[in-house]
Amino acid sequence: MKIGIVLKVLSLVCLIVSLFMLLPLGLALLDGTPDAGAFALSLACGLLVSLLLSLGGMGERGHGGLGIREALGVVALAWAIASAVGALPYWSSGVTPSYTDAFFETMSGFTTTGATVLEDIEAAPRGVLLWRALTHWLGGMGIIVLSLAVLPFLGLGGMELFKTEVPGVTQEKLTPRLQQTALLLWGIYVLLTFVETVLLVFGGMSLFDAFAHSCSTIATGGFSTKNTSIAWFHSAYIEWVITFFMFASGVNFSLYFLLTARNFRAFFGDEELRWYTGIVVGSSLAITAFLLIEKLAVGLEPALRKAAFHVVSVMTTTGFITDDFDLWPEFARFLFLLLMVVGACGGSTGGGCKVVRFLLLGRQLRAETLRLLHPRAIITARLNGRPVPRGIMDSAAAFLMLYVLLVTAGTLIVTAFSHPGLDLLSAFSGTITCLSNVGPGLNTLGAVENFAWLPSGVKWLFSFLMLAGRLELFAVVLLFLPGTWAR
Repeated sequence: MKIGIVLKVLSLVCLIVSLFMLLPLGLALLDGTPDAGAFALSLACGLLVSLLLSLGGMGERGHGGLGIREALGVVALAWAIASAVGALPYWSSGVTPSYTDAFFETMSGFTTTGATVLEDIEAAPRGVLLWRALTHWLGGMGIIVLSLAVLPFLGLGGMELFKTEVPGVTQEKLTPRLQQTALLLWGIYVLLTFVETVLLVFGGMSLFDAFAHSCSTIATGGFSTKNTSIAWFHSAYIEWVITFFMFASGVNFSLYFLLTARNFRAFFGDEELRWYTGIVVGSSLAITAFLLIEKLAVGLEPALRKAAFHVVSVMTTTGFITDDFDLWPEFARFLFLLLMVVGACGGSTGGGCKVVRFLLLGRQLRAETLRLLHPRAIITARLNGRPVPRGIMDSAAAFLMLYVLLVTAGTLIVTAFSHPGLDLLSAFSGTITCLSNVGPGLNTLGAVENFAWLPSGVKWLFSFLMLAGRLELFAVVLLFLPGTWAR
């Protein structure tokens, strides 16, 4: 294994994370708040770690590129180191009482989960709140993808890193050069963030709140600057704007490249996009009907807005709330649990298993059923008019199997703690919400609750599940298999 290459890449990731601390440091200095010292100290520590990693990799020139082993190691370690360094401002400023809480908050930020241990968000300095939003924003498109955009990755085999970090069943370059692809993806990402920020300011938000919520929305993260999340603003306009951009962020970002190329037929003809839209619309209408029947909303527009906001928030794994949906009818709560598992589109900033995987398995189920009726027929599962290779079908099935195993194991471990408040539904939904990078769960980990009361062991387990979910399970699980490192 090329240890020197790995250290170089980790040094670059650590440098990028550390330099982004300059933004909250500047805001803290402007506000004159005590967290300025915490950010200065954290920045210095991050730069020192980056320097040490760089010195450790000086002897490796990187010829020959990265193999799959190096890519797996780099991506998993990069996110772990980014979270370890990114936790320092929370810990050193005293916003979190322990490093465990600080690490949980940072991992939740970078993986765009949105689960929080902060009990009074509005009491935190603006510098800390900006850092929370930036961890979402950096993690949404991916720290490695940003590194590929900034540099041609020191001549290394960045395609292996790209495939390991970008979610979905396939990861393809949109342009001949990988660096151009990374720049294009980040360009779309920045543009969406800018447009939403402008629209939220137009709706009455302060520039700070608008930027922080845009970072969380486009990254499908869910960190808010308010204790009651989006409900604090009491604005139908703001709720619809955020609903739209949450939905847009759950779309495969490569489809936006088709829009820039004016290939509208391919964009609107994408089967995953159509199923994603159909699930959102159908679920929103069903919950709207239940809200009206149960008299939990007055009028069609408020009911539809409330339903659509939470359906999109849960399915894209953003996690913003305007209402305590844990008090809604059982039908709605169970539907939300299913949407957490399904998630958004592959290649988006959303989490979950991704719509495309269920779509592929549905096609495979149909093909197998037809084979029973016509044993001699050659029937191939197709997506967007093209046959799906057997390897991709097997990968989708294996992913869902591994997802079920991790949910089962995670729930068992959490319930084994026998902690007050950790009933079966809370443990089950908490495991799913962390593995799918959603944020809020059900019961004692519901929409208006936080994760501060959990035992430290559960917080570390949930941190691991958040990382596994963000890196599509295999990248993290393979690290623990002896065969991965065998020559």
